[in-house]
Amino acid sequence: MASWAEFEAAEPKFAARVRRLMTARKHLTMATIRRDGSPRISGTEVEIVGPDLIIGSPPGALKARDLERDPRVAIHGPTKDPEKSGRWRGEAKIAGRAIRARSKEGVRIFRIDISEVVITRLTPSNDRLVVEAWSPARGYREIEPA
Repeated sequence: MASWAEFEAAEPKFAARVRRLMTARKHLTMATIRRDGSPRISGTEVEIVGPDLIIGSPPGALKARDLERDPRVAIHGPTKDPEKSGRWRGEAKIAGRAIRARSKEGVRIFRIDISEVVITRLTPSNDRLVVEAWSPARGYREIEPA
């Protein structure tokens, strides 16, 4: 696992692109694990505060209960349709563990310890998908699926 600051130090250009994609809009989607093991999709917002990527949740929210029971989380950044030019900046995803950091004004704050960061985008010619990924164990890699 890595903090946002460790990810940013390891891959500054990739991290800057991920930051732009993850903060392009206010609302993102996150997946947590329900008590019965099935996935739950919820809305969330992210902030990068100092060295940390954080999310907040009302204390009684199901997503907060999910994270306190099982900290595994995946966050999907906002995406938008390609412009008339056909260009698509791609979409960013972050997976990891949500660690309860503190409470603030009735909100539970969770720090995300990162296990993987991904950008999915198209090649410059818009004819193939490209997956860029970083993890603390593997570092950065770029994959063009067949």
